[in-house]
Amino acid sequence: MSGDTARLLEIMAALRTPGTGCPWDLEQDFRSIAPYTIEEAYEVVEAIEIGELGDLKDELGDLLLQVVFHARMAEEQGAFAFPDVVAAICDKLIRRHPHVFGDGGAKTPDGVTAQWSEIKAAEKAAKGVPAPASLLAGVPLALPALTRAVKLQQKASTVGFDWNDALHVMGKIREETDEVAAELAAGQIDAKALEEEIGDLLFVVSNLARHAKVDPEQALRGANAKFERRFRHIERRLKEMGSSPEAAPLDEMEALWSEAKRLEKNKED
Repeated sequence: MSGDTARLLEIMAALRTPGTGCPWDLEQDFRSIAPYTIEEAYEVVEAIEIGELGDLKDELGDLLLQVVFHARMAEEQGAFAFPDVVAAICDKLIRRHPHVFGDGGAKTPDGVTAQWSEIKAAEKAAKGVPAPASLLAGVPLALPALTRAVKLQQKASTVGFDWNDALHVMGKIREETDEVAAELAAGQIDAKALEEEIGDLLFVVSNLARHAKVDPEQALRGANAKFERRFRHIERRLKEMGSSPEAAPLDEMEALWSEAKRLEKNKED
C-alpha cells in the first residue's frame, strides 16, 4: 500500500475515532453517506463533461473518499476493510478478463460484454444465488430513470423483444406524442394519465437514443448546458439594455435566444 493511500486511511480512522474524531463523521452510517456517494459520482461526470483534468483529479479524490468512508465503517463492524475492497476488485477484473489474463477468446467489445455477463452469471451460480425470476432483474432501482430505461430495454432486446431500428422507434415516438396531445386536449386534464403518457414518451425517446448509440443522460446534460448557456446570454444582453427577463416581453427574449444560436454557429464555423 502506498504512503499516500495509508495516510488517507489513517485520516479516515482519525475522523471516525470516538472522543477525538469529527462529530459529523462519527454520526454517519452507510445509508446517510450513500447520497453523497452518488453526488460525488455525478461531480466526476461533470468534470469529464467540462474537460477540466484538474477538476477531475479533485473529484476523483472526493469519490475515493466515499469508498474509504464506507470501507472504514465496514471495518468498524468487523465485516471487511479497504484492502479487502481492493483485493476483491483485482480478483474480479482478472476473473472477468480471461481474454487478457487467460485463454479467453473474446476479440470484440460486444464479445467482451457477452463474456462478462456469462462469467458473472456463473459466479452467482457458484455462490448458490438462485436464478432471477425475471430477465429484467438486477437493474438497480437507484439508477437515473433514463439510464435504467436503457438497461431494461437492453435486457429485453437479448431475447428479441425490440424494434428493428431507430426509424421504427421514431414511429412509436409519434404515436406517444399523439397520445400526450390527446390528454392535453381533453376537456379536463387527468394529471395521472398525463404523467403516464409523458413517461411513455420519455421511455421511447430513451429507446431511440439506445438504437442511435447515444447515451440519453449525456445527451440531456448537453441540452441542459446549451439551454443554460443561451438563457444566460439573454440575461446578459437584457442587462446591457437596462432590462431583465422579468421585464422583457417573450418576443424580445426569443430574439435574443436566436442571437445566441447565431453566435454559437458562427463560432463553430
